[in-house]
Amino acid sequence: MTGSCLPVLGAVLLAPVLPRMQDHFGSVPGSAALVPVVLTVPALALALLAPFAGMIVDRLGRKRLLVVATVLYALFGTTPLWLDSLHAVLVSRVLVGVAEAAIMTACTTLIGDYYSGELRDRYLALQTMCASASATLFFVLGGALGAADWRAPFWLYAVGLLIAPVMARVLPAPLPPQPGSEAEEPLPRRPFPVRRMAGVCLLTVFGAVVFYTVPVEMAYLLDDLGTDSPGAIGAVTAVASAATVLGSVLFTRLAQHHRHRLPALLALCAAGFLLMGFADTLPLLIAGAVVNCVGTGLLLPSLVTRAMSLLDFADRGRGMGLWTAAFFLGEFLCPLVLLAGKEPAGSLASAVALLGVATAALAAALIPTARRPALTGPPGSVHQ
Repeated sequence: MTGSCLPVLGAVLLAPVLPRMQDHFGSVPGSAALVPVVLTVPALALALLAPFAGMIVDRLGRKRLLVVATVLYALFGTTPLWLDSLHAVLVSRVLVGVAEAAIMTACTTLIGDYYSGELRDRYLALQTMCASASATLFFVLGGALGAADWRAPFWLYAVGLLIAPVMARVLPAPLPPQPGSEAEEPLPRRPFPVRRMAGVCLLTVFGAVVFYTVPVEMAYLLDDLGTDSPGAIGAVTAVASAATVLGSVLFTRLAQHHRHRLPALLALCAAGFLLMGFADTLPLLIAGAVVNCVGTGLLLPSLVTRAMSLLDFADRGRGMGLWTAAFFLGEFLCPLVLLAGKEPAGSLASAVALLGVATAALAAALIPTARRPALTGPPGSVHQ
């Protein structure tokens, strides 16, 4: 769970210090565009490289790659403390994304290796809960450290040097299911489910755009309503994060056949977007954000458990690499999608409402698939 929070740290930690970083590198040509990329480029690198990390996970082993990547994460993440070139900082951030790709893929794959059935679903939901809660914590820490100096938040990446030895000592090495351990005849290995994984990954790209809209755009929506206090923005962001955690908790409480009703979950997210898009008061905007974030807290574990159910042990790393790439590609695309919709819609709020309409349309299109029987996961795991 701690390892799964590390890519979140990279995504939100530097947001509060971007203006100070902009001032420091103001004389660098193109800094107005390059400084914001410092925040987002790890997510792009992660999205591009996670499939390759998945292949390495399957060939070299999950635990070994996780420990090595966590050490590299700390080394690459703290490098900007000693750099005074914006382009060198960008290169270090790309390398952070490479390490994050390996960390996130290995963590999710290990959850699939260690657990099965209901327990696996609970741990995947817990992964979403931890990531959402840590986002708020890292945002606050980044702001507090950044008040002293824009470089100070980079020290937090050193936490990888503390976590890696614990991972090496505590995490058991996952073992493939033994033939005959759960059945007298060994089951034939299924071919990699290319078409089904492609469908889940496409849904995940869209789901990630939905998931990140509130954290990425809430400050701008609040500003449009006349609320520009950092304290108020932080409080509303914390409430939205708490709603995401609540959605993940609800996921673990739902009966298994209700957890994967994607049309209902997408409809809940769409309702939140529509409330936000048409909100003309702060309470209504907050209410819409809460509805949406409860929906995204349910949606994300539903998507990852659906992907996990398609994969055998031997292909789990590759499959989770593809899923991770899809999710972080959606994170990278989220602000671009809303920016593209803002001009024709007339305002950011209207663009959010349009995204709500698109989400509702996708929910309606998926209704026939919700009537099909749920997929069952491949047999065998370390802990049942």
